[in-house]
Amino acid sequence: MGTPVLDLADVQGLIVRGYAMPVARHLLLRIDDPAAGRSLLGSLADGDAGGLSVTSGAPWEVKPDCCLNVSLPAAGLRALGVAAESLASFPAEFTAGAAARAERVGDVGASGPQFWLPAFTDPGFHLLVSLFGQSPAAVDGVTGRLTARWTPGLTELARLDAAVLDGRVSHFGYADGISQPTIAGAPPTGVPDGMPVAPTGEFLLGHPSQHAGFTYPVPSPPVLGGNGSFAAVRVLAEDVDAFAALLAGQSAATGLPEELIAAKFCGRWRNGTPLVLSPDTDSPDPPLAPEQLNDFDYVPGDERGLACPMGAHIRRMYPRNSRVAGSGGHLHRIVRRGLTYGPAYDPGHPHDGIERGLLGMFIGVSLRDQFEFLMAEWANDGLFAPGLGRARDPVIGANDAGPGTFTVPGAAGRTVLSGLPRLVTTRGGAYCFLPSLPALRYLAAGR
Repeated sequence: MGTPVLDLADVQGLIVRGYAMPVARHLLLRIDDPAAGRSLLGSLADGDAGGLSVTSGAPWEVKPDCCLNVSLPAAGLRALGVAAESLASFPAEFTAGAAARAERVGDVGASGPQFWLPAFTDPGFHLLVSLFGQSPAAVDGVTGRLTARWTPGLTELARLDAAVLDGRVSHFGYADGISQPTIAGAPPTGVPDGMPVAPTGEFLLGHPSQHAGFTYPVPSPPVLGGNGSFAAVRVLAEDVDAFAALLAGQSAATGLPEELIAAKFCGRWRNGTPLVLSPDTDSPDPPLAPEQLNDFDYVPGDERGLACPMGAHIRRMYPRNSRVAGSGGHLHRIVRRGLTYGPAYDPGHPHDGIERGLLGMFIGVSLRDQFEFLMAEWANDGLFAPGLGRARDPVIGANDAGPGTFTVPGAAGRTVLSGLPRLVTTRGGAYCFLPSLPALRYLAAGR
């Protein structure tokens, strides 16, 4: 059987393209009436009379005001009547769900499922509708039309909103959305990085994967599994007060400037300039062009991590050609779609009690080999790279059991920063399947 040809019109656009929309809304729904659920999916796959439809990966001539995508946890497939033998063909981590796999990815302590937003552990969470809009009004308009379309028959469990901050930064102040994989057969997305193009089958089922000679199994029947993907949906609270205190405390203890410490933690200066291209300043002369912000490697040139530490966040999450266990630097890439929630942090008024963070979807063909691997092996352990020991990621690491450490190599020796707290707490998580448009029609038919 030959490799399927990628038809972007059959693929959910969220997987293969960055929408670059400033507003997002995620609607968590319960399917009370399976027939109503199937009818909704069918209308969204083909476009209903009101113009509501799932956004595919097909090129557009005019950018829409709002993009719409749908995904389902395993409970949602069951609620729609998918046969048990078909469900059994899905990966075990997907059918088990995010709560059951929480400890593996560092969702322990205050990040444990027992503390998540109730909708994420509700057994009736069956369907996730994700909207990405040019404005709040565009998202509100589509939400109203959707609500009328699914009532009665479905119930809204939760509504989660997010919006880009000025400067498109995280609440910790880092420029965001710079690095994304380039997927074979898909439109270019993000800033070019000069790294190998990701095989189609690293992000869509039924195509050759990143592992030579291997294609991930397609859930059955093929019309349901083919050209689908999986997403780890995450609500991540960011403790900006703790981050500000950490930078100030470590600067006082080590003599290193706060902004340099922040850059070493991430691997980029907070304006996005990579340390390997500008280790001493966030404003090199001549300045870097925007297309240069992702065009770098760690080897040759920074094998010892003198510019960008081995334990820096972006070097952990994508080591590029650095030496890592199993020579796997290019084997665990992931598509990140996310926006911040909560107001921008005002350092003049700290400790305001307002939660702020990230609503994210982390997409790949294998939850186990991509999202879970990144969290378990690279974010929350250090044995994959020389010199890290058991140190965790300084930004997203699960430093619950004990304060973390971070090593900054230098020409005159190492500086070890200690007492790192947990900065990011999981407030909700789900493992969802992103079906192709033909798969949505299959589900709508109730076969």
